[in-house]
Amino acid sequence: MRRACPGCGFRFEREPGYWVGAMIIDTAVTFAALFVVLVGGILLTWPDVPWGWLAAATAAVTAVVGVAFYPRSKTLWAALEIGYHPVEAHELEPPADR
Repeated sequence: MRRACPGCGFRFEREPGYWVGAMIIDTAVTFAALFVVLVGGILLTWPDVPWGWLAAATAAVTAVVGVAFYPRSKTLWAALEIGYHPVEAHELEPPADR
């Protein structure tokens, strides 16, 4: 990931620990995917639930969603955070540093 936006100079990591919010969003989306696959699999195959296959499918979906959604969660977190904490002049990199 770039340090700052090449167009406007906005530094993406505004302070140390800034991406904790993105990790929370990513974790929530991953847990939602886990829940949908697990409960959906149980409901679709009840009463003979193939627990081994369902566990493998749930683990695979959890791993893929967790990794694939993380960059999007960073974008979402930055957008949400800018909505209630607007960008200040000291958070922009000068054009020469971009």
